[in-house]
Amino acid sequence: MPSDFAGRAAKTLLLLPAFALLGAAPAPRWQSLFDGKTLAGWTPKIAGRSVGEDPRGMFIVHNGAIRVSHANYPRFEGEFGHLFLKSPVAAYRLRYEYRLFGDFLPGVEPWQQSNSGVMFHAQAPATMTRDQKFPVSLEMQLLAVPRATREPSGNLCTPGTIVTFDGKRDPRHCILATGEPLPAGRWTTAELEVLPDGRITHRIDGKVVLRYANPELDPDDADAKPVIAAAGGRLKLDRGYIALQGEGHPVEFRKIELQPIG
Repeated sequence: MPSDFAGRAAKTLLLLPAFALLGAAPAPRWQSLFDGKTLAGWTPKIAGRSVGEDPRGMFIVHNGAIRVSHANYPRFEGEFGHLFLKSPVAAYRLRYEYRLFGDFLPGVEPWQQSNSGVMFHAQAPATMTRDQKFPVSLEMQLLAVPRATREPSGNLCTPGTIVTFDGKRDPRHCILATGEPLPAGRWTTAELEVLPDGRITHRIDGKVVLRYANPELDPDDADAKPVIAAAGGRLKLDRGYIALQGEGHPVEFRKIELQPIG
């Protein structure tokens, strides 16, 4: 090969990474969903209350975290609570830190002990009935021990919905993740990935603990039926609201960020 051609080829190779960088679309930036000081952009919906009502301060900001506080609830009497992000989202990555701590309220069922979650693809809070316990949604379930049963964190629960797991439709209400049970009081990093093609991944402390796909509304579920009717009979579930859950056990969330996909 002539030396001048070799020199030009070498210069071209050196320039290729720069052109590649110029041609590649940058990844969307992570967006903070919580300012660490207020609940701006979030709306509570508590069973037995209208949207926006939180007279006992179930959802507060404490030391830079959103705390699901039951300090003003002497006993649990069905007050399941959810704090909804103001706008629906479709495909994204969501990451956050959480910790379950303290004691659960008297009156909770054993399954509610050391139990919270992040709901997603959820119906709008304004469409929930006054006494509805959970929004029609998918739930990334967050657990800790001690509790009545030793289960991992990052499970899937499906109030009013159904998914494909291991290649087939799975009717179970909750599908367990992999991994060991986590101790209460410990800050844990969780990440949820919702792809445009319907594939969904749960991660706990950076490790994949669950994968599934193709969420749909469940036509046999009483809470889902009006949601299906409002959607003109459409079952496919590819967008919705994110909500932080309170089930009678104190929990905190911080560093809540979202990265849009597609």
